Amino acid sequence: MSVAVEEIESPPATEQEDQPSAVGWNPFTRLAFRFTFLYLGLFCVLYPQVVFVFTGWFGSWLDPDAVLWQGRVLRPVLEWTGRTVFGIHPVLSSNGSGDQAILWVLVFCVLVVALAGTSVWSVLDRRRRDYRRLAGWFLVFLRLCLAGQMLKYGFAKIVPTQMPEPSLSTLLTPYGDLAPMSVLWNQVGTSPAYEMLLGAAELLAGVLLLVPRTATVGAMLAVVSMAQVFVLNMTFDVPVKILSGHLLLISMALLAPQARRLFDVLVLDRPVGRSTAPYPFRTRRSRLIAGLVQAGIGVWVAVALAHVSTQLWDSGSGRPKPPLYGIWAVEEFTRDGQSVPPLLTDAERWQRVVFDYPGVMQYQRTDGTLVPTAAEIDTGAHRLALAAAPQHAGAQPVPLGEFAYEQQRPDVLRFTGELAGHPVTVSFRRQDPDAFPQRSHGFRWVQNAPGQ
Repeated sequence: MSVAVEEIESPPATEQEDQPSAVGWNPFTRLAFRFTFLYLGLFCVLYPQVVFVFTGWFGSWLDPDAVLWQGRVLRPVLEWTGRTVFGIHPVLSSNGSGDQAILWVLVFCVLVVALAGTSVWSVLDRRRRDYRRLAGWFLVFLRLCLAGQMLKYGFAKIVPTQMPEPSLSTLLTPYGDLAPMSVLWNQVGTSPAYEMLLGAAELLAGVLLLVPRTATVGAMLAVVSMAQVFVLNMTFDVPVKILSGHLLLISMALLAPQARRLFDVLVLDRPVGRSTAPYPFRTRRSRLIAGLVQAGIGVWVAVALAHVSTQLWDSGSGRPKPPLYGIWAVEEFTRDGQSVPPLLTDAERWQRVVFDYPGVMQYQRTDGTLVPTAAEIDTGAHRLALAAAPQHAGAQPVPLGEFAYEQQRPDVLRFTGELAGHPVTVSFRRQDPDAFPQRSHGFRWVQNAPGQ
């Protein structure tokens, strides 16, 4: 009779739970989960990049007006905390830095809330044996957040736009004048193949994370990738330390339920049973549907990121070059009718000028300093107007000089006009950018001496 009852009440084989039962968690595991759930959950939701990647075609990665950061909810709290606790006035700027003071204040607030919340939660829910169902949903959430970021940075490298090729002005900048981040960016940008391989690793990790059966391998690859990124950000002072550090923590959190099995396989080299990691979908059908939904989310994000990356690539590699594009070395500089020698004490005498981007000209002083100016070129009248950059935000550019130019040959240029109130005539000769060692040294199998 009991057998008949069991047969009636049991679901079909295709609907039976496909997840092994597990014993209750120990107190430390329950405490660690509560804190991890609150801290990483709040960080993913509040940090202005992580969840916004899923908005796809409508997203913006560091927009001060994005959702929680616009208006009167989050920013006033962070600004008040900054003033009251740290004595600063933090402001969020759309300058690409992920380590701004207001974001460190955010991390502090998330940490305080997580610690307080963990304490209250532990007291009110002290009799619960485990949080397997909640942990299953939370791990899926973390996995999707991490996958989105791995896809984002993977596409930014596999379509090499994150670290572009060194600009013309960079070729003229002494190594010692480059900031550590510029050294890293130009080192990677010099070798697009290397950058694309880095992106391929991050992209593969993102794809593996989106498939439940390969999520563990994806998390392992993400740990290796993000550990390298975090170390580089720390040692080269790249302002993405907060995000890269937390992505590394998320990768480790995803591997935590598998830690014992991974230790048994990788260290002890012994067979292991099926995974008991929490997963909210318990039947074969629900797992299939959930897997398809996660793959669909991945396709949505991947297509949007690929679109953005290719647009950036087209705008960078296919951007219009200014009419006088190139590096022009000064052969003769005449001011007030007198030839001006290239003395280091003369701050107004030019050594070179660089035209690399539309609307911009950089001139290099005799001491090597590169100074950017706004350049308006009239190709019809062959005239060039220069304006110095404003000293502070909101100020108007200061007129610097105006010239008539003539280009007798592709490699010869001449300016005639007025510079800083003095009549000047400047003769230039074009320098070949590909003659610089960074561009002239290609790949070689045979090298009889290093660096040659």
